[in-house]
Amino acid sequence: MITFNHFNFNVLDLEKSLKFYKDALGLTPVREKTAGDGSFQLVYLGDGKSDFTLELTYLTERKEPYNLGECEFHLAFQTDEYESWYKKHKDMGVICFENPAMGIYFISDPDGYWIEIVPQR
Repeated sequence: MITFNHFNFNVLDLEKSLKFYKDALGLTPVREKTAGDGSFQLVYLGDGKSDFTLELTYLTERKEPYNLGECEFHLAFQTDEYESWYKKHKDMGVICFENPAMGIYFISDPDGYWIEIVPQR
């Protein structure tokens, strides 16, 4: 058997990213690891409901933004409270793309990663 474990985003400002993921999606740290030499820190975020985690990798010496290409990859969340999450994200000013025909929208994190919000159907 093989199962999903985690997905990774590299971030430039760990505290800013942790705040974003807490405020925008309710994700909280479930596990952390810091390199002995201080060169990196890993923080795994969970939703409190599933075993899947989002790993935020903070490379302490990195100063330039990551090249995300054309952002053709994304992480997706499903919700049974679509309208309230939409309003929250609209109020936060983090919605970067909407597709009303498909009934979905995307938010963007502080580093420019796209996150899809899908209604439970």
